[in-house]
Amino acid sequence: MQPRNMSMSGVVDLAAVKAAQEAKAKAEQARAEAARQGTGTGAVSPADLVIDVDEASFERDILQRSTEVPVVIDFWAEWCEPCKQLSPVLERLAVEYAGRFVLAKIDVDANQMLMQQFGIQGIPAVFAVVAGQALPLFQGAAGEAQIRQTLDQLVQVAEERFGLTGLAVDPDAEPGPAPSVPEIPVGPYDALLEAAVQALDAGDFGGAIQAYKNVLSDDPGNPEAKLGLVQAELLQRVQGLDPQQVRTDAAQKPADVGAQIAAADLDLVGGHVEDAFGRLIETVRRTAGDDRDTVRLRLLELFEVVGAEDPRVAAARRALARALF
Repeated sequence: MQPRNMSMSGVVDLAAVKAAQEAKAKAEQARAEAARQGTGTGAVSPADLVIDVDEASFERDILQRSTEVPVVIDFWAEWCEPCKQLSPVLERLAVEYAGRFVLAKIDVDANQMLMQQFGIQGIPAVFAVVAGQALPLFQGAAGEAQIRQTLDQLVQVAEERFGLTGLAVDPDAEPGPAPSVPEIPVGPYDALLEAAVQALDAGDFGGAIQAYKNVLSDDPGNPEAKLGLVQAELLQRVQGLDPQQVRTDAAQKPADVGAQIAAADLDLVGGHVEDAFGRLIETVRRTAGDDRDTVRLRLLELFEVVGAEDPRVAAARRALARALF
């Protein structure tokens, strides 16, 4: 059965969906109706916080459930090595957050229509659905600190804007099997990482990028290689740009996504972190569809360059959430 009463492209494009207050009202109406009919969700066990979802159960387990609790969707596949690093972290956090969100796992190989409808270009990809509205969270491997920040913002927005306080969890219920802990590859990566640093010092950004990718091909969660890669890619993007022309284009073409992204890259390299973040957040507000997602993904990359612990990143993440909703 296909998802009914929805346009996936419209749901993912939050600029095209109805206002948050209307979504909140619908969520409240759905909860009231479930309570009247005695079909609402009671206390659940920890094992119920992580569910497998397919096309047949999408409407019940994600759309309907999202009127009671934020649903985080983990798009994964058996062959995807980064998925094997990310999924256990999401599963563990779903239990730790104790009902403030539910994790729905979708195997893209078995549910390619859902993958296409969400416009996913690569996995792992993580979305959230709140009161019937979908929000892209991040794509690719992410560190636990970044994931926690994103989940905290999601829970806060769900409660403040939609009145979703989550599910009650039965403390006496069986917790279910613990998610397996992926094996962390053992280096040594010192030689590859040193080669990357030497390439950066020599201005060989392409060589540095390849060296970091070589580490990540064996160890997708390697923090030094992940940070080095996004930094090297940023430096490669701005190499050869004419700063004056880039800033002129950005000023004269506020609706040009490419011009705003290039200016934000230059802002960050020049140390103007808040300017870079603010420019892209404002561009997110003005855009929709693929353009909006392109800007959002670049902003997430710049967050990684600065570091999740930086308070400017935390503030920008909150502003991004407001812009998307």
